[in-house]
Amino acid sequence: MTTRVVLDTVFCGERLATARAQGGRLHYIALAAALPPAASVADAQLRALWPLNLPGFHRVILNDDVTLDLLVGAADAVLPQITARVNAFHLDASVTPAMARTLAKLAAQGAVLHASAADEALVWALTAAGFVCRLAGIGQDIIAEYRSRAPRAAEPAPQRRAVVIGAGVAGSAVAHRLCARGWQVTLIERHAQPAQEASGNLAGIFMPLLSKDDNIPTRLSRAAYLFALREWRRMGGAGKAFDGADCGVLQLARDAKHALVQQDVVAAWDYPQEYVRWADAQEASALIGAPTPHGGWLFGQGGWARPASLCEAMLAACGERLQRVFCTEALALQREDGEWLVRAEGGALVAQAPTVILAGGAGATRIAQAAELPLSRLRGQVTHLPVDATAMPPVLPLVVCREAYVTPPSGGIVCAGATYDNDDDPALRASSQLENLTRLAEIIPGDAVAALADSAPLAGRVGFRCAAPDRLPLAGALPDYDNAGRLEFLPDVPRHPGLHCLLGYASRGLIWAPLMAELLVSQLEHAPSPLEAALVDALDPGRFLLKQRRRAQ
Repeated sequence: MTTRVVLDTVFCGERLATARAQGGRLHYIALAAALPPAASVADAQLRALWPLNLPGFHRVILNDDVTLDLLVGAADAVLPQITARVNAFHLDASVTPAMARTLAKLAAQGAVLHASAADEALVWALTAAGFVCRLAGIGQDIIAEYRSRAPRAAEPAPQRRAVVIGAGVAGSAVAHRLCARGWQVTLIERHAQPAQEASGNLAGIFMPLLSKDDNIPTRLSRAAYLFALREWRRMGGAGKAFDGADCGVLQLARDAKHALVQQDVVAAWDYPQEYVRWADAQEASALIGAPTPHGGWLFGQGGWARPASLCEAMLAACGERLQRVFCTEALALQREDGEWLVRAEGGALVAQAPTVILAGGAGATRIAQAAELPLSRLRGQVTHLPVDATAMPPVLPLVVCREAYVTPPSGGIVCAGATYDNDDDPALRASSQLENLTRLAEIIPGDAVAALADSAPLAGRVGFRCAAPDRLPLAGALPDYDNAGRLEFLPDVPRHPGLHCLLGYASRGLIWAPLMAELLVSQLEHAPSPLEAALVDALDPGRFLLKQRRRAQ
């Protein structure tokens, strides 16, 4: 189904409603210097998913046919970051003649542009950029049509069949989004159930990163965290659609100096209180039921979730479009006649499709085409503490973290951890448990908690995170190392046709998974990107090959 893409330089609920009423698949992109409060939004469905007033791109999926992107920032900064083919433009006075070329780069052939009260300079700039303009008459509004002298070749429609390898949060999320877009998906997993490796912990934490300079990891985590919250709300919410709770996360300051940094960050960016606020030492102590000297960041919408239950919820929503091939390990890929053949041990053919997505963590490097990706396995041991009548370990109403984390109880178990080890030992070990419990005692001081280091039985789980050198995910088309020559820019990186990856989620898979899946599906469908172009480049799996070749040249 063809998608109509509409770009509006100011959010207009009436224009969105009119476009929705026309039927078919709609992608509406609206720019805003700031977002109004949710209470001012008339549509109840949209109001329930309305983003907080934070800078960046906010993707709101209303249903499988209507997607809204709210882009918060100045028009001259936001427009060059959009990746889309736009069919209709609605422009206000924030658009200047200098932006005409950017609009032309976004325009599909025959795109219609409406500009209110435009001056002569904008008319000339649009005309020079390839728009044929005429005045509407009243108020000297412009109606223009884009007619490129060299029309772009239409993107080929994807064959909506894909194989996804790996059924953790990365693979489950992309299977979910592909099936929602009408794809037939074969999901291959070497275990009998989803989420048995890095996604198998009893509790994962969801919260964003913050920084004084609003750097790339901060901006990415903010977009991913907020998108995940909206998507989980559409599913029914944590604690309902899957195990977990949006109980809040308190990130305690390490010391007095760090406390000042935390306060400065909150003050500098003037975040909405619902996103993050500073909790002083008195409030933080009351929240955890123990004295803490410095306070910390309180993420009111953060919390914890059991990844396996989230994976099952996403896979259940796929319906009949999903075929599960479990207890099977994909070991080799072979390209023939425009399709990838996925083979298991002994060369047995498991599945085939034009598109394959590697989502199996560090195990993906066992497949030849991904062998040179610079991914590492980081051992993480989580300690499980059974809650007993003595209230030890402490029963907390929210997640608390500093150098480590501790969760509220679930199923009678409190989770504390996790270690970061550079070895492959899959067994629980006392030294790692001691590290977790020592850090727990630093988070929640007191003799009783400190005594757990000697009294708690060895219990927990070991998992292996998949991480890239820059600790950012890899989301996109897989680079072809064997055919790479001299490279200057990311578009120069050769790719394996139809082969993509979602890897390197490290310890933030819960929040990375929904947005990375949405990004990849948007790329496969040639649809507007849910992220700024600069952030998409920061996630490109070809970035490491490009750096390698640049150093060698």
